[in-house]
Amino acid sequence: MSTTGARVPDDGAGGRPRSGWWWWPRRRSFLLDASLAVVSAVECAFEGATFADKTGIAAGAGALFGVLVGAVLLLRRRWPVAVVLVGIAVAPAQMAYLLSLVGLYTLAASEVPRRITAALASMNGLGTLIVSFLQFQDNLRGDDSRNSASVALTLIVATLAALGLTAPPVLLGLYVRARRRLVESLRERADGLERELELLAEKAAERAERARADERTRIARDMHDVVAHRVSLMVVHAAALKAVALKDPLKASASAELLGDMGRQALTELRQMLGVLRTAEAPVKAVAVAAPVSTAPVPDEGGPCLEQLGALVEESQAAGMGVELTVEGEARPCGARIEATVYRVVQEALTNVHKHAAGAKAHVRLAFREAEVAVLITNGPSDGSPRAHLPSGGHGLMGMKERVTSHGGGFAAGPTEDGGFRVSAMVPLQPA
Repeated sequence: MSTTGARVPDDGAGGRPRSGWWWWPRRRSFLLDASLAVVSAVECAFEGATFADKTGIAAGAGALFGVLVGAVLLLRRRWPVAVVLVGIAVAPAQMAYLLSLVGLYTLAASEVPRRITAALASMNGLGTLIVSFLQFQDNLRGDDSRNSASVALTLIVATLAALGLTAPPVLLGLYVRARRRLVESLRERADGLERELELLAEKAAERAERARADERTRIARDMHDVVAHRVSLMVVHAAALKAVALKDPLKASASAELLGDMGRQALTELRQMLGVLRTAEAPVKAVAVAAPVSTAPVPDEGGPCLEQLGALVEESQAAGMGVELTVEGEARPCGARIEATVYRVVQEALTNVHKHAAGAKAHVRLAFREAEVAVLITNGPSDGSPRAHLPSGGHGLMGMKERVTSHGGGFAAGPTEDGGFRVSAMVPLQPA
């Protein structure tokens, strides 16, 4: 930054410069400087005329020179160093006291480096000291001015005059400068906090949106798990019922009764799931709006458990699938969410067998280990039985993987060497 091009905001305001005239940030700043310049010009004109009269110069020329010197104060905000230099230059003529005072204040309050301010203030003080000393000596010339006591007194008075005309404006300007910097730093800090709050609000909105998206995904996954399996079995039984309706009325009646039971079970599970959603709706909304930090799924309170795997396997057996359940390790409670996850994995895997491998044999292996529970569902190739033409959304494997990985577990699925398919999942007992 150029030392002669330093600018200062409005005196004492400490505010940010706004659009105005030339280098004045506000209209009132221009009016203040214009008023000071007029007063300074009048003062310098009177003092210039007096000085010209003492030196034998025309009084009008001295007054005109004083007006020009005093009008320099109009430039104090744009070139404070130049204003101070003008005041130092005309100090021997005993004029421009207001210009020097205001110029020193403006210089100290501006962004000019302090070493330059100190140098110019020292020059101004030294010049004022010399001029004051010579003036007092001149006044005492007829009263034994060579007396050492009078010289010392003159020096003391000149020193006090120099300090009085230099120190107060400089100290006031330094105070205003420090205050302005403090206000600006506080404003910047407030702006930074405001921006940080805006970022936090944006992140909170993003987290809330993610929470809503995760909740929608969870609801869709639960609806898929509850409806797809039951409806798939009902479609399989309906196809079997159509085939035996005329040949074996008793078997057809049993199949129809089984279809009714499955429909009622599907409705019961749907009611349970909707009940959980209704009770969990308010807490989920509160978490999403107030402090949406966690996006974990809502616990499946009252959902299926591992003890119901036997009934699940029996339903598939009743639909004509050759499926076997094997349990390894000591059965023990694993937590509602973990047991519901393993149950849904087995349920979806058996549903896929009904859809894609009609007549295939399946094997479900459940293993209770020290720190985890694992399940493996395998099935052989289809035996050529006609498929029931069940619709498939393509989200079954994805939903199983999402369920397992949400607990920090591992999931794998893929075809086997004999043309069948396998699904394996491992869920830790203490989710990561």
